[in-house]
Amino acid sequence: MKFQMKEGGFTTDLSYGQLDISGDEAYGFRPFQLLTASIAVCSGGVLRKILEKKRMHVEDIQIDTNVHRNEQEANRIEKVEVHFTIKGKGLSEQQIHKAMELTRKNCSMVQSVIPAIEVVETFEIIPGE
Repeated sequence: MKFQMKEGGFTTDLSYGQLDISGDEAYGFRPFQLLTASIAVCSGGVLRKILEKKRMHVEDIQIDTNVHRNEQEANRIEKVEVHFTIKGKGLSEQQIHKAMELTRKNCSMVQSVIPAIEVVETFEIIPGE
């Protein structure tokens, strides 16, 4: 990836489109947002593949994140909480718990940031139709 300086930040052109990055939301995505999104969506994508391979009927997955930062140390990210709301038929807590363990082991973004950043994954199941 190649980044070019622009007013208020940097930009790069990718095959999907232009990505603007800045410490100021008026000029682009903030770096901590991109890091958090990478962790959450990598986990979500891996989880989705695992559930599909196990032939589990999932209608929807929503991901909520909460970021804990340390203002005394350059506002560094110390913890990212990732909560999955999984909607589907016949899903059990035990099945999803096992899938979450596999997800953590196979998500490259999570594996890249731990142990420097604590990543906590939780889930809830909503019955599907």
